[in-house]
Amino acid sequence: MRHFAHCPRALSTFLLGIALAACATPPPRPAAPAASSPAVAAPAPVAAPLVPFEYEDDPLYRLLVAEFAGQRGYLDVATEQYLELARSERDARLAERATRIAVFSRDDDAALAAAKVWVELAPEDMDARQILAAMYIRHGQAQPAMENLEYVLTHDDAVESGNRLRMIANLLGREDDRDTALEVMGELVDHFKDDTDALLAYALLAVRAERLDDARRAIRRVVERTELPSNVAMAYLAVLQKQDKLPEAIDWLDELLSLNPDQFGLRLIYARMLAEANRYEEARVQFGVLAEQSPDNTDITFALGLLNLQAGRNDDAAANFEQLLKLETREDEAHFYLGQIAEARGERQAAIEHYQAIEGGSNYFAAQLRKALVLALLGRVDEAVAFLDQVQPEDDQQRFDLARAKGEILVEHGRLDEAMAIYDAALAGGHYDTELLYTRAMLAEKMGRIDVLERDLRAIIEAEPDNAQALNALGYTLADRTERFEEAHALIERALELSPEDFYILDSMGWVLYRLGRLDDAIPYLERARELRNDPEVAAHLGEVLWVKGQREEAREVWETALKDTPNDKKLLDVIQRLTP
Repeated sequence: MRHFAHCPRALSTFLLGIALAACATPPPRPAAPAASSPAVAAPAPVAAPLVPFEYEDDPLYRLLVAEFAGQRGYLDVATEQYLELARSERDARLAERATRIAVFSRDDDAALAAAKVWVELAPEDMDARQILAAMYIRHGQAQPAMENLEYVLTHDDAVESGNRLRMIANLLGREDDRDTALEVMGELVDHFKDDTDALLAYALLAVRAERLDDARRAIRRVVERTELPSNVAMAYLAVLQKQDKLPEAIDWLDELLSLNPDQFGLRLIYARMLAEANRYEEARVQFGVLAEQSPDNTDITFALGLLNLQAGRNDDAAANFEQLLKLETREDEAHFYLGQIAEARGERQAAIEHYQAIEGGSNYFAAQLRKALVLALLGRVDEAVAFLDQVQPEDDQQRFDLARAKGEILVEHGRLDEAMAIYDAALAGGHYDTELLYTRAMLAEKMGRIDVLERDLRAIIEAEPDNAQALNALGYTLADRTERFEEAHALIERALELSPEDFYILDSMGWVLYRLGRLDDAIPYLERARELRNDPEVAAHLGEVLWVKGQREEAREVWETALKDTPNDKKLLDVIQRLTP
């Protein structure tokens, strides 16, 4: 029986074939008597004595029962039969089959019993030891689990020590009883006190269990000895980020780098997280350190260029992007930002050349718009518009952006009717775009076409009832250019509810209250707007209200202060000329 027990599936198939063949073969019929033979009575057959067959104790029968039960989904029966056979036949393969079926069916009690038999029959089988350990953990038994895993760590020569520990950490990490799993891993760490891989495995397991204090202590011990693998750091940081603990994550990285400042991977993560937290100057410093360590790392050079640009360090940013051109990588992006730097320097022809050099990528369309705007700044307005006419938009949004760019160029050079025609054409047929509608409304205000302004702004408000900018623009225009003050007040009040610290809306509220004759109510809004931004139009409004209220010295002080910063502001000069002798 031992020979067959080693191949249960083959045996069951063989026996099943025999059984089916037996069932398919009819019993032999007695031969008919010859016609010429005399009728002689056949002797009565002598019945053979029946020998009782104890089939329930037969291993072949139990093997068939186990196989058929497994195939029909009766996994508990299959597990029981295989386990009993394993015990009676002392066959490790049958014990393994019983164990795996029990694990698959999530019968932890049966799996533990079967795994014990498997280890008993095959004590050097590493899979058996690991599964038995997992079953002990599921039953909250840390000590026997640790003993089996310790055996694996000290006897499995097929796998390197570090990989074994990580494999065990992964095994333990899949268990629901995280406390017991971590206790087992802790015991292993104590056993392998000087093993960095054991600490790393423990740290990973503690992270998965979200036992961050335990993970932090283990990681610190690793960092004190050697470089921390980035995957361990990222696993720990992922939990912190999930818990919205970005500042704590940054502080933790800062602490680790103070212990081991040469960890390039950790510093890169640290720099990126500083940028994510909008701590751009600190991020810029860290990317600078990384760039010194790896001057040919294009991702670091690019990130440093963006941070230098954001910090207004245009010369440093230009050096970064020129380095990318030398390395012949990310060239389209480098040219785009070099074009922006050239614009900031007033080097318009150089900016055009950079924008022309861009062949594709996410900045290609924006570069075409920038090129046209620079051409217009050089006074080449018709050339700029003609160039934009040749740009092929990929979707409606780009079509709207093209119209806005052409219109803004024309408006800037006083060609208002042409700009309006471009906006009208882009929005014809019921097309909707918030920014283009708003842009057309502002142009309509310049042209004195309040009906167009109101139509476009109401279209935005209908589509976006909480658009504070549109509510404020319509309310301010009605207050400033019509006598529909109550209607204007309601619109601005709604805008202020949506954005209570917007200085534009505060200014509008002060202005509409002034137009309603509520001077005392108007002043606090205008003063708050002026606190938020020293804008000349706000100063013009506040000064006018104070002047009309009779507080003329205060009004003059407001205007004079504003004139120091914006001496040529038309609105400010107009109100002073209109009100003062």
